Amino acid sequence: MSDSAADAMVETMARMQEAHNRQVHAEWRTQGYPYYRAVWVECAELLDHFGWKWWKHQQPDPEQVKLEVVDIWHFGLSDLMRAEALTPDVADALGGVSGTGGDAEAFRLAVETLAEQTLAQRVFALAPFIAVLEVLPLPLPELFRLYVGKNVLNHFRQDHGYKTGHYRKTWQGREDNAHLVEILERLDCPPDAVPDRLYRELARRYEGQPA
Repeated sequence: MSDSAADAMVETMARMQEAHNRQVHAEWRTQGYPYYRAVWVECAELLDHFGWKWWKHQQPDPEQVKLEVVDIWHFGLSDLMRAEALTPDVADALGGVSGTGGDAEAFRLAVETLAEQTLAQRVFALAPFIAVLEVLPLPLPELFRLYVGKNVLNHFRQDHGYKTGHYRKTWQGREDNAHLVEILERLDCPPDAVPDRLYRELARRYEGQPA
């Protein structure tokens, strides 16, 4: 991937994250939100979707696993932005993910290392996050696509009472993340039209219209 393409994707995600964070709190940078804590808790949720219990059969859910990684990136990106650490080196590291992948246990260990280092340092640990992307694998173009989708869903949640407790996360018998994955797979439009089309489709389903 070219440096310019990686830079453009990271800059776009940063703009979207800034808008979402401002929706949560206009002065989000000074509130002391513990983004590191959100990262390691999301790591545990990620492993639940991937599977780690040796005493029962578990089938990994690849799409939900990737969305959990995207959730981690939302918090990690916020932490980097707040610390003014979103340098060109970050785009270089993300753009350098080869997508070769690894085995299941290597992935579990990579997730645990991310949780361990983030918790120990009380900040988002970029290097082990890159390792998670490598082992999964989740190269930058796919991370970008899923990030845009989940960012729109987060915006939708806030608009519909997520912070006040009025939001319904399950519609038509499925969680909103499942609807998101399905809609993204079906969308056929230019990239710049994805946010608006996705938001409108989420609203249609949330209001009880057929999927």
